[in-house]
Amino acid sequence: MKKILILISMVGTLTNLNGQNALSLDSCRSLAISNNKDLLISNERINAAHYQKKAAFTNYLPEITANAGYMRNQKEFSLLNDAQKGSLSGLGNTVGNSIQQAGATIGQFSPDLAQKLGPLLSVLQNKLVPAFNQVGDALVDALRTDTRNIYAGAITLTQPLYMGGKIRAYNKITKYAEELALQQHSTELQEVILTTDQIYWQVVSLTNKKKLAESYLNLLTKLDEDVDKMINEGVATKADGLSVKVKVNEAEMTLLQVEDGLSLSKMLLCQLCGLDLTTRIILEDENIENIPLPDINNQFDIELAYSNRPEIKSLELAKEIYKQKVNVIRSEHLPSLALMGNYMISNPSVFNSFENKFRGMWNVGVMLNVPIWHWGQGSYKVKAAKAEHRIAQYQLEDAKEKIELQVNQASFKVKEATKKLSLSENNEEKANENLRYATLGFQEGVIPTNNVLEAQTTWLKAHSEKIDAQIDVKLTEIYLLKSLGTLK
Repeated sequence: MKKILILISMVGTLTNLNGQNALSLDSCRSLAISNNKDLLISNERINAAHYQKKAAFTNYLPEITANAGYMRNQKEFSLLNDAQKGSLSGLGNTVGNSIQQAGATIGQFSPDLAQKLGPLLSVLQNKLVPAFNQVGDALVDALRTDTRNIYAGAITLTQPLYMGGKIRAYNKITKYAEELALQQHSTELQEVILTTDQIYWQVVSLTNKKKLAESYLNLLTKLDEDVDKMINEGVATKADGLSVKVKVNEAEMTLLQVEDGLSLSKMLLCQLCGLDLTTRIILEDENIENIPLPDINNQFDIELAYSNRPEIKSLELAKEIYKQKVNVIRSEHLPSLALMGNYMISNPSVFNSFENKFRGMWNVGVMLNVPIWHWGQGSYKVKAAKAEHRIAQYQLEDAKEKIELQVNQASFKVKEATKKLSLSENNEEKANENLRYATLGFQEGVIPTNNVLEAQTTWLKAHSEKIDAQIDVKLTEIYLLKSLGTLK
């Protein structure tokens, strides 16, 4: 909603610029906020912190991962050694040798029987030897693993049950980090508003000083003309004329410097607002002779200032983050427990001997990790984290002391600027009256030129001091609001 309002304000502001309408302070703020790159960066940091918080919450949930792999082996795994392979491949030959030995033994004891069995043994040897050789070769082939090409995959589910408090601590850290990013954005926002207001009122101040310088130059020019006439009439000296001309030259130089400063200040304001540097801008408060002064209440509650200041909130969040960091470090040296489930698949599979098929199985288990001894490493890390937490606490206390001092200083400056404005207004009245009398006296010929120049210089100084005092009151109000954390 806030971004929509800023966008609407920007559209209205740009329309006003095209129509050469006056640019208000609020419009300048809106343009500067939308154009500032630091604010855009801090917005992205807020987004990053938000998604980191969401990512940290997922650690509570089960994690599912899938893995797959392929491996090519130079050699395959063998269940038989070379001697066993040779024995099985030559099984028929072994049987044939046994038949021959049996025939020879029978021939020694009974030649007649051996003669009768000879044809039968010859048939057996011719038939059985090839058959048994084939059976042996088939067994060798059947026992091959064919593991040169291996495919494997697994799907794993892991559910943390107890991680020593690490997950909870990380979630708190990311939550605080998101809030910290928001507070840092608020700090950047206040800095942008402060800078914009400073440049805005600087332009207003220089615009009024330009008008004042032009008025002063007109006074001197008129005086120069009068003195020239008086010189021609012999009632004034050339020294009087030269004194006035020197003042005229000084006034022209002052006007030139003010115009240059005004141009540069407007360029800076355009740069802050994201406008082209050559854009001709007119400010709403440029033509106000007496700038309306705010009603400032110097009564403040320092505790309320602490609660409003984004810097204090940021340091408090940093302190909480370091506190949770202690828990994270401590959790690394506490037992952790997780539930695990897997489904694994491979080819070749080993569930039905070695076969070239994808087969798998599931398993469920619990994994417990208990750190036993690390030579005190955990204790040292915890102590280091606690030291960082104490540092954050000290930084917070120091910031509160400085903010209290800053608020009091800003309050004193507001009072001082108000008094200064009151005095400058009185001086302005007296300077106006003094200039009026000096001018009348000069016209009547009873007051010399030097007195008129002195009265004009006093008039210029009084008016300039009043402009500075008015702007000072405005700026001190801004500084006080910023120190109280209420600048918006």
